[in-house]
Amino acid sequence: MIKPKKKEQLNKYIQLTGVAFQMGITIYLGAYFGKWLDEKYVVENSIFTIIFSLLGVFAALYYVIKQVQKIK
Repeated sequence: MIKPKKKEQLNKYIQLTGVAFQMGITIYLGAYFGKWLDEKYVVENSIFTIIFSLLGVFAALYYVIKQVQKIK
């Protein structure tokens, strides 16, 4: 009976590892898109990079919270 519980616990760790990678990718893509917009519209103070990086962070945090609630 111990083996299924240990396998279930390992599965939760794998899910959380995937969430961490997805969080990093989401933030990176937000920053990349913001930088692209800054270069396209020639903005001096990188406002698009800042805005889209923060949007990426908030979207990633929202997704992490939803995943953790689902894992419980």
